[in-house]
Amino acid sequence: MAKSGKKIGGVGHDQINVAAAIILVLTSLANVPSATATTKGLSQIVTPDLQPEGNLSLSLQIQDKRIANPYELQAELGLTKWGEVAVFRGFQPDDWILATEIGLLTKEPYLLSVGFINWSPHLNVDPQPFIEAGYYTEHQKVIAGALHAGYKNEAILGYAYDFNQTWRVQVDWMSGSENSSTIGFTCNITRDFQFNPALYVNNGPKHDLFGYIVFTYTFHLWGGKKTEPPGF
Repeated sequence: MAKSGKKIGGVGHDQINVAAAIILVLTSLANVPSATATTKGLSQIVTPDLQPEGNLSLSLQIQDKRIANPYELQAELGLTKWGEVAVFRGFQPDDWILATEIGLLTKEPYLLSVGFINWSPHLNVDPQPFIEAGYYTEHQKVIAGALHAGYKNEAILGYAYDFNQTWRVQVDWMSGSENSSTIGFTCNITRDFQFNPALYVNNGPKHDLFGYIVFTYTFHLWGGKKTEPPGF
C-alpha cells in the first residue's frame, strides 16, 4: 500500500509537536528487533501487494504541502496473508487518516486488491475505495486500477523495476488535475530500513514540481519470516 495522498488545507500545528514525533519514531526504530524489509509501494499510488502477515512498518513522510499533509507518520500492519490496515498521523493540520487493503488474488505474478484510503473522520473526509491489479515478476512490476474520490473516478497506473535487493526505480500516475505523475527510487539501506525520495509533476496546466521523501522501518511482530524472491 502506498502513502496517504490526501489534499489538505488549514493552519499548521506547533513545530515542537512535529519534532517530538520525529524523535519518538527514530528512538523506537533504534530499539526494535531486526526483520525482513519490504518496499512500501510506489510514491503516489496504492499498490496491490500486501504487507506480510505480522509485519509492522513505521514511516516518516515529509512532502510539499501542495501534495498532502507535509508531516505524516504512518503505521502499516499485515493482519493476515490477505489483509492489512494502515493509520496515518498528520500534523499540519492535526489529522488521523485510515486505510485498509484486502487481497482478492495474492499469488504472484497476478495480484488483485480492493480497499479504501484517505478516510479522515477527524476532518469529515469520506473513504476513497479502490480496485487495483498488478503483474509482478522478479524485476518488473506493472500496476493498473481505479480510485473513487468524492464525485469522480480516477485512473491509476504504475511501473517499478527492481535492480536487486537494494535498488528500485519507480514511476506512477493518477488522473485528475489535482493529482500528479511521479518519478523516484527506493533504497533499502538495510534489510529493515529504507527511504524513498520522489519528484511529483502536477497534472495541472502549469505542471508544478513538488518534493517528497519517506523513511520506513519494518519489523516483525508474529509468524515466521517470509522468504523473499531472488533479486529483492
